[in-house]
Amino acid sequence: MTWWKGLIAGLLLLAVVGITVAGLRNRPPPATEVQVAKVRKGSISRVIIGAGKVEASTTVKISSNLSGDLVERPVELGDKVKKGQVLGRIDPRPYTAAVKQAQASVSAARADTANTQVDVDRTKLELDRAEGLAKRGMSSGAEVDKAKSDYNGALARLGATQQRYQGQVAALENAHTNLSRTTLASPIEGTVIEISREIGERVRGSDFSEDTVMTVAGLNSMEVKIEVGEHEVVHLRNGQRAELAVDALEGQTFEGQVVEIAQKATIKNPGTESEVTTFPVKVALDSRPPGVLPGMSSEVRITAETHDGAIIVPIQAVTVRPDKSLPDSQPPGEVGTSLAAKKRSETLAKIVFVVDGDNKARARRVRTGIASDTDLEVLDGLKDGERVVEGPFRTVSKELKDGDPLKENAPKGGPKAAEPAGTKTAVRG
Repeated sequence: MTWWKGLIAGLLLLAVVGITVAGLRNRPPPATEVQVAKVRKGSISRVIIGAGKVEASTTVKISSNLSGDLVERPVELGDKVKKGQVLGRIDPRPYTAAVKQAQASVSAARADTANTQVDVDRTKLELDRAEGLAKRGMSSGAEVDKAKSDYNGALARLGATQQRYQGQVAALENAHTNLSRTTLASPIEGTVIEISREIGERVRGSDFSEDTVMTVAGLNSMEVKIEVGEHEVVHLRNGQRAELAVDALEGQTFEGQVVEIAQKATIKNPGTESEVTTFPVKVALDSRPPGVLPGMSSEVRITAETHDGAIIVPIQAVTVRPDKSLPDSQPPGEVGTSLAAKKRSETLAKIVFVVDGDNKARARRVRTGIASDTDLEVLDGLKDGERVVEGPFRTVSKELKDGDPLKENAPKGGPKAAEPAGTKTAVRG
């Protein structure tokens, strides 16, 4: 009887194992834990972001093309100055002496011209007398020729002295100009933001290099210059509104607008793997914020484009899958279409996973518009109110498949609050 008991026990064990295996085989796959977001309708904006330094719209370096000691500087750093106000003076004595010397040279040249004019008048009278006597036969032809020669020589000397006189007059004007340049005046109304020379120091000016004495800036008009990539600059236009934040003034933002877009690219590291192409863009502040100074760091956000009533999903909800893996993929056609089928199999389609009524993932093709740091505009493929899988990232980007059962979990940090319709989203590029 013992062997019967063993046989029965073995049969029972096999039955239990069979039932267990069959149960496991027929059990549906476990649900994938995901985070779900609701498709919503609202406003989304393309915002071009850049960083730069605050600058005065007008900055002038005060310098001179004269050399000399700085003997006067009636302004200090931070002083407000008016247009035409005296900012400094280079020692004028050498240039005053040059004016006096030029005046003396002009006087001498004027006297030479007057004396030469007397010679011209005298030789003209002698020529007229000789020609009159020759007509009456009382003077020889040689005497007439000599009188003509004397007269022509006097005319030539007069022309030369007149040219020298004009040259001395020009030299006097240049001396006066140099003397006036010893006074340094402000060409604009503004503020002294830098002083490079103290009284008694030598100013070494020339026509080929500048020796800056001080810098004046019009601080009532401020701007920030940023570098924008070639794929972003095509969306920019003069007059577009911008929001600026200054690092030194935390929590504050200021309004401005695009005033200048470069028409030529700046290329860094040309011909190398690290080549970068950018376009300088200037953004002017509407007014000067209190406390903002040239050189401060600033972030600029330019609103380049806004779409109202757009269908919006979290950017992480959109992923890609091979075209051939999608349920709506067209099957290969007859012989002769293998190339098209191969091309389709290598194509990546942009999709989202929509949560259906049975809590299963359904891959759906979408066509997208502008994208933000957090959201993406969907132009075709979704409707307001539908639910889409937005995470975890690895699940959405690699693991999830059409038809997979889902289990909704709240994202880390608690449930995600729904953003009200009409919210404007800042968009990078």
